[in-house]
Amino acid sequence: MGQVSLRVAKARAMVGRFGFPWQAAPVPTGVAPAPSTRQLGADYDTAWARRYPARLARAALLEGVMRPTMSAIASPDRRGLDRLDDLNGPVVFVANHHSHADTPLLLTSIPEPWRYRVVVGAAADYFFGNRFSGAVSALAIGAVPIERTRVGRRSADMARDLIDDGWSVLLYPEGGRSPDGWGQEFRGGAAFLAIRCGVPVVPIHLQGTGRILRKGRTLPRPSRTTVTFGDPLRADNDENARAFAGRLQAAVAALGDEATSDWWQARRRAHAGTSPGLTGPDFGAWRRAWVLGDRNRGIRRKRPRWPEL
Repeated sequence: MGQVSLRVAKARAMVGRFGFPWQAAPVPTGVAPAPSTRQLGADYDTAWARRYPARLARAALLEGVMRPTMSAIASPDRRGLDRLDDLNGPVVFVANHHSHADTPLLLTSIPEPWRYRVVVGAAADYFFGNRFSGAVSALAIGAVPIERTRVGRRSADMARDLIDDGWSVLLYPEGGRSPDGWGQEFRGGAAFLAIRCGVPVVPIHLQGTGRILRKGRTLPRPSRTTVTFGDPLRADNDENARAFAGRLQAAVAALGDEATSDWWQARRRAHAGTSPGLTGPDFGAWRRAWVLGDRNRGIRRKRPRWPEL
């Protein structure tokens, strides 16, 4: 061990003394540096995962592993698929996000022809932090790295190119899983992408996945779930990404109301703009948990109401 340490020390001294070719040559003044060769995070190349052999393996995983697993632990009730009957071409799917079970449930719920040509926008810093997790994510769920802290040009250009090639994109506009069972405000990335590419957005509401594998839990627990697809939406001519993101959030909230009440009452509240919000009441943590109440136990039938005093 002593000889090895001595050799390492000598090598480091040589690098510091002689520089090139033992280390990269400095970039001359006035010359643009070469692009970074880092292949992790947002720079991870997932093109190989969309070639035929990888797509075939992913389809086998989806039908042979994910579908029976989701049927066993999620017992999904899929609603609103008829709303996609007149829809053609690539789309952006957006959904609320409570659990790591969300993605396999959605991939087994999205109908054809999109099911086998959809990529999942995954957090670059979480899923592509190392080569192993990046390769598994890209192969198993068709994940592509998305910068969730900002709308990065690299991520936006990559998603645009995929849509131009006929791929649909599944995104979670909240940017991460729910920390307490309530939703989070939608960010503008999905809306910006849809506006930029001129494609419709399909809002989806997931209910019950937080009970299966909530944030912080490592082992799943079976529970019933509901997947509700909404009507495709397009941005208005003068609508910016922030406004469109707000409209997408309202659409997902209305679908959540529909899943926990009935279609007619949910439509009336959506038209009046009184649908229960995804983000919950602006109270302390214990009161938010109390209002959430029966939703965590899977027996919620009506919207929670404060007692009349």
